[in-house]
Amino acid sequence: MSRIFLLIVCLIAFTSCRTPKDISYFQGIEHLTEEQRAAMNRKYNPRICIDDVLIINVTSPDRETVAPFSPPPYGYYLPSESEIGISATTQNLFTYLVDENGFINFPVLGRINVVGKTINETIRMIEGMVREMAPQAVVNVQIVNFKVGIFGEVKTANMYTIKTPRISILDLISMAGDLTIMADRKNVWLLRDNNGEKEQIHMDLTDPAIFASPYYYLQQNDMVYVMPNKAQKRNSRYSNEDNFRISLFSAIVSTLSAITSVILTIRSQNMN
Repeated sequence: MSRIFLLIVCLIAFTSCRTPKDISYFQGIEHLTEEQRAAMNRKYNPRICIDDVLIINVTSPDRETVAPFSPPPYGYYLPSESEIGISATTQNLFTYLVDENGFINFPVLGRINVVGKTINETIRMIEGMVREMAPQAVVNVQIVNFKVGIFGEVKTANMYTIKTPRISILDLISMAGDLTIMADRKNVWLLRDNNGEKEQIHMDLTDPAIFASPYYYLQQNDMVYVMPNKAQKRNSRYSNEDNFRISLFSAIVSTLSAITSVILTIRSQNMN
């Protein structure tokens, strides 16, 4: 009887101490196909969305010709700014809000539809318009309210302001301090708003094919939710009292295991 009990205790200890699989990222990355490896090297260009705030700079060696396209520094400011005025980050720069129809109201040129275009496409389009009046004009466009968020089973859930529009899901996880040990790495969800159309994209961080996914690079206002694993879900069902009972039971089992080991050792010595 004591041997059976000891066997049960050993099985419990073995299963509780076993290292869970599916903790490692990118399992089998060495088996990626050539097509997947080629997709990993693709270029990424974010597209302008409704409610984006843009900085558009028009410069030229002949400053007088571009003066009409460079208004005084005033515009739409970020929510984190405490008061209306010229901030350190937007000083001497005019900002443009992409309205609900995808337009900005640009000096001299009037309303311009920019939604769905990449930064480079927008630069080429505005440069083509401006150079009809200022042949040497150079245009620069930047998204200044590029934010992404992550929550769920991560060490630091937060909304992050990104200085560059190129950020991958792994970059965001790194900024959040990595996933917790209770995270389900096979069950990560990307929540995206494409100009009013909601998308929910499932991602598996244990699958190296994620590098070839069109959703590997994030878009402004993306939210990433990391689901808890089965162990964490089971734990959430228990109250504090239940957890105390489980801890007490574990302590009793450990004590009985130690006592059983001592008894078996003594018996073995007596038989010899």
